[in-house]
Amino acid sequence: MAKRLPIGIYEKALPSFSSWQKCLEIARSSGFDFVEMSVDESDERLARLDWTAAERAAFRSAVADTAVPVLTMCLSGHRKFALGSASTATRSRALDILRNAVDLASDTGVRVIQLAGYYVYYEPHTADSRRLYEEGLALGLEWAANAGVMLALENVDGDDVMSVSSAMPFVDKFNSPWFQIYPDIGNLGEHGLDVCAELERGRGHFVGMHVKDTRPGEPRRVPFGQGVVPFVPAFRKLAEMNFSGPVMLEMWNDDSPDSMRIVKDARVWVLNRMAEAGLISLDQYSLKPD
Repeated sequence: MAKRLPIGIYEKALPSFSSWQKCLEIARSSGFDFVEMSVDESDERLARLDWTAAERAAFRSAVADTAVPVLTMCLSGHRKFALGSASTATRSRALDILRNAVDLASDTGVRVIQLAGYYVYYEPHTADSRRLYEEGLALGLEWAANAGVMLALENVDGDDVMSVSSAMPFVDKFNSPWFQIYPDIGNLGEHGLDVCAELERGRGHFVGMHVKDTRPGEPRRVPFGQGVVPFVPAFRKLAEMNFSGPVMLEMWNDDSPDSMRIVKDARVWVLNRMAEAGLISLDQYSLKPD
């Protein structure tokens, strides 16, 4: 029997908002079940890691008032402050970011911190990049497990953790329920990989799913249905795997005046592909949100 899976939206897909209350209200009116928070490399979003007790309480109140949870955090700030950096100072800052992200998630009810699979991003790789990255993940896992927060590795558009197959060695080595995978099927398609074979490789280890369309060399901002991602076969594979986790549409509004129409249309498009694959039943969703 087809399930009802929670469908979420990336906060960067929504119009700029003055408060989390407003953000979550917009998401709810667009038909989404949850929002993914961004803690990227900008000073503005990294500052969220230093929220005061009052700011954290206001965030929790917004979630309670709107009944729209923020289930996941995209922690892409490690692109600027890389866990695998050759610089001791940069690695120290990266670990501070990770520890503070775990604390913020624990305080605010975020279940999953998605970690980008870049050993380094803005600097050259060295022979030690992967080892240092893994050591940073291991420390983060200790903090996350203690706090009851999930860490999940995302396959990225770069050449480090570019697939589920390259994420699984970390999962196997750590062998912890608190360290899993948050696959991005768009990035799998952008690399020209066999999406269904990659999903099979991570069977039993997915805590969420990033959904976007891509083309070779274009890992972002490809409208749904205009790229190479085999959505229906991928969703059919997830149905066969009995996947039950949250599905998050990764999009960027880029200050478009049509951003609300775009996210609503994208939601319906993805729901239809999921239903076609037998992953969900459309009668469990409103296709015409407020």
